[in-house]
Amino acid sequence: METRPSSGGQETYTQILKSTALIGGSSLINVAFAIIRNKAMALLLGPAGVGLIGLYSSIADIAHAFAGVGIQASGVRQIAEAAGSGDTARVALTATILKRTSVVLGLLGALLLAAFAWPIAQFTFGDQGYAGGVALLSAAILLRLLADGQIALIQGMRDIASLSRINVFGAFFSTVISIPLVYFFGASAIVPSLVAVAAASLAICWWYGRQIRVSPASMSVRQVRQETTALLQLGVVFMISGILTLGAAYAIRIIVLRAEGFSAAGLYQAAWTIGGLYAGFILQAMGTDFYPRLTAVADDDAECNRLVNEQAQISMLLAAPGLIATLTAAPLVMRLFYSPEFYGAVDVLRWICLGMMLRIVAWPMGFIVLAKGAKGVFFWTEVSATLVHVGLAWLLVREIGSVGAGAAFFGLYVWHAMLIYLIVRRLSGFRWSVANRKLAMIFLPASGVVFGALVLLPFWQAIWIGIVAATLSGVYSLLRLLELVPPTSLAAAIRARRSKSA
Repeated sequence: METRPSSGGQETYTQILKSTALIGGSSLINVAFAIIRNKAMALLLGPAGVGLIGLYSSIADIAHAFAGVGIQASGVRQIAEAAGSGDTARVALTATILKRTSVVLGLLGALLLAAFAWPIAQFTFGDQGYAGGVALLSAAILLRLLADGQIALIQGMRDIASLSRINVFGAFFSTVISIPLVYFFGASAIVPSLVAVAAASLAICWWYGRQIRVSPASMSVRQVRQETTALLQLGVVFMISGILTLGAAYAIRIIVLRAEGFSAAGLYQAAWTIGGLYAGFILQAMGTDFYPRLTAVADDDAECNRLVNEQAQISMLLAAPGLIATLTAAPLVMRLFYSPEFYGAVDVLRWICLGMMLRIVAWPMGFIVLAKGAKGVFFWTEVSATLVHVGLAWLLVREIGSVGAGAAFFGLYVWHAMLIYLIVRRLSGFRWSVANRKLAMIFLPASGVVFGALVLLPFWQAIWIGIVAATLSGVYSLLRLLELVPPTSLAAAIRARRSKSA
């Protein structure tokens, strides 16, 4: 018989739900803005224009990851580690160096992207006429890197409330800036809107970052050198990981573009955006709060494994019903977020939902590798994931069209979930808890049954199977969550957070 969680375990579950509620609440607002923004872009630009947005965004993301040298992620780890030990002097030192380094890297990154705008435009679009837009993206790179230093400090100090507010204001300004620009100036306003949104994001991050009181750091040359070296050594690994992940996304968009044109690339972009929206707030909560917490106990394998199992349990309970519902209602969701022109993305979206289900399972384990600073393992895991993802996409898109890009994402996480489990077994002796094995045996087959029904059965029969599965999984998840964290515990924790913030 499964026992109720201990008081220590219940405290952890409460912390996970509290953080997820704060980040998730802001994400729900983000979803509302995303619906407005995506709908507007779909109506104003059509699939081809949405595909263009995806390609420009991919270029900006890769340039940002390359120029940033991963110091935001490494900065979060360094600050969280120092804050966990109570070393306020090191927190101040890391924060100061991080901000100064971000300025230097931002300027260098902007210059490099502007210098290589012509070949990048030729390779991506097959037309150097897009070089001006690529060069203008360099301003967005500088602004985003300046914001990274503030974000790392806020996240490393686990100021979840400020991060949730940054998310909300970021979504708001992204919507109110981009829609009018595209409405009045059409596709030519895509890049200026990305730059304007980056500027607004920097202003928001600066405002909340300055509210964290960090004593001015007195630094010797030796301290600066040591801390900068530590940031860059780990940061380079994060940078390579980011470039590989974003490079894979960029490569897959290019594969779809070359095979079927801008409209197909737009359909894939739409499916990818929707597929990541619901799971995104859970994954974001993991990176925002769970990663710093895990880093603080990374040397204690038993505690580390307990936290991962508890995070995975809450994540599966929160994510599975929504992903099954998205699988079922994919045509309605696509119409809600975009327009009937995007119905061709429904099958791609369903494959991505299956992949997201496995991603939710695999991600908590992956944070063990990060928290322990196992740079070599992390690097080669990311390299192999990129090769598998792009290789599968290249093979499947040639055979079955853009749907193959969605199937490749699912295939990636079938492989990655098994690989990362074997790795963390060796790193920390990790094993799935009985509760998590039970959840996996419920939710993964349920997703497979719904997907199979949608492929093999008449439309309405398949829809009813999906509705029943989503409803039952939602009720079961709610009951389990109430058992793990009674509402009174969560309410008390949120009230304590609010009074502390006040």
